[in-house]
Amino acid sequence: MRYSRQHKLETHARIVKRASVRLREKGAHGIGVADLMKDAGLTHGGFYAHFDSREALVIEAFVHAMDRSTERWRKLAEQTSPDQRTAAIVDSYLTPAHRDDPGHGCAIPALGAEIARESPKTRKVFAAKLDQMIDMLAAQIPDVSKAARKQAMAVIATMMGTLVMARVAGDGDFSEEILNSGREAVLGRAAPSKRVAKNTPPKKNTVSKKTAARR
Repeated sequence: MRYSRQHKLETHARIVKRASVRLREKGAHGIGVADLMKDAGLTHGGFYAHFDSREALVIEAFVHAMDRSTERWRKLAEQTSPDQRTAAIVDSYLTPAHRDDPGHGCAIPALGAEIARESPKTRKVFAAKLDQMIDMLAAQIPDVSKAARKQAMAVIATMMGTLVMARVAGDGDFSEEILNSGREAVLGRAAPSKRVAKNTPPKKNTVSKKTAARR
């Protein structure tokens, strides 16, 4: 039976979507092509009708996950006032729900270590998507102009490192402590003026004793 082009595109998208979830759950090498195709409701033999290689599927699955994360941040930013956008993204990222659902979460904490060992082609594609994510977040940081990109890198690195540590710690109090510490560290960087204003002690009276005596 010959299928329409639209049917093939829909099937292709379904495979990529399911593979994206399973790769984040099991790791880039934790699941084989046969299982990925089975998850998509297809036979192993149909794989090469959609992809030239397993690497091609892995790359598309990575891209799908990264694009979803970036788009999620963009939509959240659109619904939030400019001065609260970074905080809203951080608060939505460093949560127990995200920690406990790697299959539908950010691809970098789930797959970053493995991606570093993948082929140059895979790393190049992933790096390009990470670059887009950094630029997207930098655009949400007000009043730092040239420093926005560096700050966005620091925010993303802290968030993702925090999530990895929280997953290692499990789902108890220690894990919650890690999430809270990461959230505080990131937001402290994202809104330094507010933190300084809040934490700076009042200035002491600097009038000298001699000056006071003459009054």
